[in-house]
Amino acid sequence: MSFPLLTATAALPAIGAIVTAAVPAARRTTAKWMALGFSLATFVLAALVVVRFEPGGDRYQLTESHSWIKDFGVRYELGVDGIGVVLIALTALLVPFVILAGWHDADPLENSSSRWRPTQGFFALILMVEAMVILSFEATDVFLFYILFEAMLIPMYFLIGGFGDRAHSGSDAAAATQRSYAAVKFLLYNLVGGLIMLAAVIGLYVVAGSFSLSEIAAARASGELDMATNTERLLFLGFFFAFAIKAPLWPLHTWLPNAMGEATAPVAVLITAVVDKVGTFAMLRFCLQLFPEASKWATPVIIVLALISIVYGALLAVGQRDIKRLVAYASISHFGFIILGIFAMTSQGQSGATLYMVNHGISTAALMLVAGFLITRRGSRLIADYGGVQKVAPVLAGTFLIGGLATLSLPGLSPFVSEFLVLVGTFARYPVAGIIATSGIVLAALYVLVLYQRTMTGPVKPEIQGMPDLRVRELVVVTPLIALLLFFGVFPKPLTDIVNPAVEHTMSDVEKKDPRPEVEAAK
Repeated sequence: MSFPLLTATAALPAIGAIVTAAVPAARRTTAKWMALGFSLATFVLAALVVVRFEPGGDRYQLTESHSWIKDFGVRYELGVDGIGVVLIALTALLVPFVILAGWHDADPLENSSSRWRPTQGFFALILMVEAMVILSFEATDVFLFYILFEAMLIPMYFLIGGFGDRAHSGSDAAAATQRSYAAVKFLLYNLVGGLIMLAAVIGLYVVAGSFSLSEIAAARASGELDMATNTERLLFLGFFFAFAIKAPLWPLHTWLPNAMGEATAPVAVLITAVVDKVGTFAMLRFCLQLFPEASKWATPVIIVLALISIVYGALLAVGQRDIKRLVAYASISHFGFIILGIFAMTSQGQSGATLYMVNHGISTAALMLVAGFLITRRGSRLIADYGGVQKVAPVLAGTFLIGGLATLSLPGLSPFVSEFLVLVGTFARYPVAGIIATSGIVLAALYVLVLYQRTMTGPVKPEIQGMPDLRVRELVVVTPLIALLLFFGVFPKPLTDIVNPAVEHTMSDVEKKDPRPEVEAAK
């Protein structure tokens, strides 16, 4: 029997969460190092998954399958394709940086009436989220995926509501109220989506007689499973609705600005760079593979919603006065690009969407974590409270600029490659949608450059005088992220080599081929 690498990759952070939570409250530093050690060990296993994965091999590799709930046909079934592999690597990469960036975020405050949860609980919850997200990228049993899809809400709820951002303009009581509101809103939105998805999961089992993705796909290919048109469409809507909330897609997005605004910067990164990717990943793995005809039927409406997300999110980002909410609305715009690429139904669009998930995770982590370092120093999230930072903290300002330029997809940085592919893939099949989507690029340049101009340039405000530059721990967090933005910006081939074969399988599922160019190349 081969070593269960996929199980080990997900189990290690779960074990780390239990061990970290068991550390005595008086030994906060030990808990931090314990959590960091487990996250780094998880990254090593994730790197081993990448190494052992063969892009030209079977669709799902490193598979594991064991009976779980035999009476209901539920199996503990795992397997990864190229899309799952890169997202597992992204998750395992970002969590150590999240832990380092949040090193002091759960430390007790002096002279405050706030009652913070134990420090070890903060890091244990982060590791538990990592375990559930990784396992959701590996699950090929629909019921197993659903359990993980819902279970990850619990630690995220406590991270938002129990360990929120301390840079709040009001009293401790007001801050606690805002955190509770954001956490409950996050939970309710996602629970509603999950309950509707549960009905669809049960319906799928009634129709297909199995929860196994591979068995259902094989039955469809052989003709043994032929869903009625209306049944397939209803099941698709049940799955897609839950994924669109998680992603999030307009108009189901309103929980994200509240959650990111009230969470600490590292937890905000965990939300938008890691957890939300489960939604877009599931659209590719489950919606398109299980319900290909319904996916094509719903495509026109989904493309319109994606375009609204792109433009709406960018416009609201331009008008924000809160740094973290600005990044949240920018992420809504970026998720619009990802969903547009998925449902453009072209290989370039879907490859670009997958790369966008990875590159958005890296770029948003870089920008949000540097913004978090800035907010911690000043104690305010309001843009108007800053000015002239680049004169007193040039390294902080420089890294903030690079993160911002990556967010607006500047050529030479990795998000440009993914955004370019999404637009090319969209233009090939839906040229009008491609034209509208390009407006998001212009608006991104506006909100990023205006943010930088208002916070980093101009006269130095009195409150900014004496602001320290990035410390060693903070440089350790930011430098690798910037290096990755530069590396994949000029050499994305390591990612595309893994992703493209998986995209070909997805295109085959929906029986779509890339449109032929109107003008043939000269021979």
